[in-house]
Amino acid sequence: MNDHQSRAGPPDASHVCLDDAEAIDYWTRRFDVSREELEEAVETVGDSVDAVAAYLNTAS
Repeated sequence: MNDHQSRAGPPDASHVCLDDAEAIDYWTRRFDVSREELEEAVETVGDSVDAVAAYLNTAS
């Protein structure tokens, strides 16, 4: 099993990191959104997972 498969989530589960391709992949899958939608959410509400989740749930 490689590192990507063994890692269950991002290094910091309280913040959405847009600087790491693996983290972006994780967050886009977790929220079921595109990279662009994720970037828009972080730009709008900041990188708090709770804030991004709330924004994405109300943005649809």
